[in-house]
Amino acid sequence: MSFFFWVLRVLGRFRVVRRSVRGHVVLYRLTNGRVGGSFGGAPILLLTTVGRKTGKRWTTPLIYLADGGEFVVVAGGRGVVRPSWYYNLRDDPEVSIRVGRQVLSVRAGTVEPERRKELWARLTAIFPAYEDHQRTAGREFPVVAFTPAGQHQGREAVDTG
Repeated sequence: MSFFFWVLRVLGRFRVVRRSVRGHVVLYRLTNGRVGGSFGGAPILLLTTVGRKTGKRWTTPLIYLADGGEFVVVAGGRGVVRPSWYYNLRDDPEVSIRVGRQVLSVRAGTVEPERRKELWARLTAIFPAYEDHQRTAGREFPVVAFTPAGQHQGREAVDTG
């Protein structure tokens, strides 16, 4: 296959993924998470950030773990060590998430190594593919906790190192 056709094939897949993510977000919002609220039995939330380069609002569906009053996600998957939404959090950790019909203002923070170990075990229990994705990437994926507004005094914002 020529390089030209390879590029077209890759770009076509990227467009399909972007469209499917947009469709997922639309269905989630329309049904308050009844459609699109889980993936393989793992719960899904919608994260909305502001692009650090574009200034546009971006919404991303993410598998999450509820831990006390926090919502915990993995910043990586499918071989991506740090997705763009993770970098958006560095510039603006005050974001919103949607869990079912509930929309929450939250502050994002990267979990400390000791806590990460315990949360990682729980996250991979609900979505075992994270282990394979991390192995493929060759680096440790950050784990991010979203703390609802009013509960995050003294928390550090995302540090992308």
